[in-house]
Amino acid sequence: MALQALSPDYEKHIEYRDAEKNFHGNRVVYVHWEEHLSYCAPLAFPLPPDMPFGAFVEAIIKGHYNAHPDFEKIDWDRVEWMIDGLKTKPDLGKSLADNGVGHKSLVRFWTPGLSGYKNSAS
Repeated sequence: MALQALSPDYEKHIEYRDAEKNFHGNRVVYVHWEEHLSYCAPLAFPLPPDMPFGAFVEAIIKGHYNAHPDFEKIDWDRVEWMIDGLKTKPDLGKSLADNGVGHKSLVRFWTPGLSGYKNSAS
C-alpha cells in the first residue's frame, strides 16, 4: 500500500538531526566486522574526515574489536574491505574522505580464515 503525504512539500520542512553539519566537523562512520556477530550491528563513531585510514584502523577498529578471541589472529595484510557496498583496498596513508568514506558511510571488513568464535560466526 502506497503512502501519501499530507503535504506534497513536507520534506522541505524536515531538519534531519543526524546531518553532517550537526557533528562539529566530524562525520558519522559505521564499522562492522563481518562474520563476527558478537558485534550484532555496526559500531558508530563521529570521526574527522581528514583522519588517516591507518589511524582509523589502529585507534578505532583495533581499539574497539580487540576483546574478541579472534582478534589476535587477524592478518591485517589480508583483510578485505568494503566501503558503502564497494570492495576496496584503502590507502592507509590517505584520509577517510580520500578513501571514499563519507557521512554515514558503512565500512565493512572481513578477516579471511576467521569466521567468529570457533567458526560460529559470533
